[in-house]
Amino acid sequence: MILHSLLLLILDVVANICFVVLLWVAFGLIVLIVRFVRDESWLGRTPPAPAASLIAGEAPHVLVQLPVFNEPGVVENVLRTAAALDWPRDKLTIQLLDDSTDETSTIADQVAAELRKEGTDVQHVRREDRSGFKAGALAAGLELCDAPYIAMLDVDFRPPANWLRCVMPRLIADPRAAFAQSRCEFTNYDTNWITRVQGLLLDAHFLVEQQTRARAGWLFQFNGTGGIWRRAAIEAAGGWSAYSITEDLDLAIRAKLAGWHGIFVAEPPIPGQVPDTMRNWRRQQRRWSNGFVQVAKRTLGLLVRAPWPLQEKLSALSMMTMQAAFPALAIGIVAAVLATLLRGLDFRPHVPQTIITGVLALVVVLGLTLPPYIVLKRGPISRYIQTIALLPFLIIYLAGANAPKMIQTWRGRTEMFKRTPKLEA
Repeated sequence: MILHSLLLLILDVVANICFVVLLWVAFGLIVLIVRFVRDESWLGRTPPAPAASLIAGEAPHVLVQLPVFNEPGVVENVLRTAAALDWPRDKLTIQLLDDSTDETSTIADQVAAELRKEGTDVQHVRREDRSGFKAGALAAGLELCDAPYIAMLDVDFRPPANWLRCVMPRLIADPRAAFAQSRCEFTNYDTNWITRVQGLLLDAHFLVEQQTRARAGWLFQFNGTGGIWRRAAIEAAGGWSAYSITEDLDLAIRAKLAGWHGIFVAEPPIPGQVPDTMRNWRRQQRRWSNGFVQVAKRTLGLLVRAPWPLQEKLSALSMMTMQAAFPALAIGIVAAVLATLLRGLDFRPHVPQTIITGVLALVVVLGLTLPPYIVLKRGPISRYIQTIALLPFLIIYLAGANAPKMIQTWRGRTEMFKRTPKLEA
């Protein structure tokens, strides 16, 4: 009897702790939603500020870095897309940071040679090993070029030709801006139900989360692609670090702590791809979640001590702990189910937390996904309802899939970088 009561007490405490974590994550997102809705520009009432034009003589040297590993189906296209960027040829350098071990390098050699003959400065950078993965490749490339601005694109992203012309003036005009992050679009958004779900989540991430944090002057993450960095900010932050598989998040935080900030540019968007199978999506999500854990272990203390206003500090802590929702949801469900079984299938003690969690989840999901769906004209509301209905089941699935690995990573497990396969493009 004593053991039974003790087990119930432990399970109830665990469930309540998980409930508090979910409340913290939910309220952090609700704050962003409220700020976003209060900004009437998302309704189209406030036109975006036009980008200043740059004449050829004023254009600074821009280095475009393209990390690649064993992706023969997309390497040619990304090289040609980068070479088509509207920027003075004598102020544009393209680096293919190629760690491949397959035919990707042979294809890249041929395309790079062709582009060089046409007058584009293309560097095909090969390393002896993949040490540091993407961060190591980016750092190695910086040593070969002294350009003051560095644009970064994953191999499946295809910026429009005017991308640099639109974004560079905004970055140059703000001398304390470390980077400019563009909004990402997804060319295979409507391929199947899993890509549509990802599209809803990523539209919410860019248009609500990223844009709102940037406009408030708060910490927000660099997404690793579709962005342009100021070299001075990279150096001031200590350069690229390979301890985490989310090196982009790590550098953005260190730059913010060093007194820099990022800016978000909604237009023009940069088209890319999302995983089109559950397996690849799960792998990508697990990589991002584990990367957040790695960075959080090193930076949470620094963020707590940062000399920032309270609201800005709370926003940063909210962003860095948002992934805790996965283990909290998984562990909370298990604890509540076990406690219910021990009570003879009496679920009543957990009804209030379940109702509150459900209501907050509904507010968060609708608040994050419906405005971008409307603004970006993704389709009929009936399609939105069909897609959003799948989300709760997928979030619970991800919680169960991610939680064990996240806990292992927090305890010191080393996470290897596993790339997401790209479709031919």
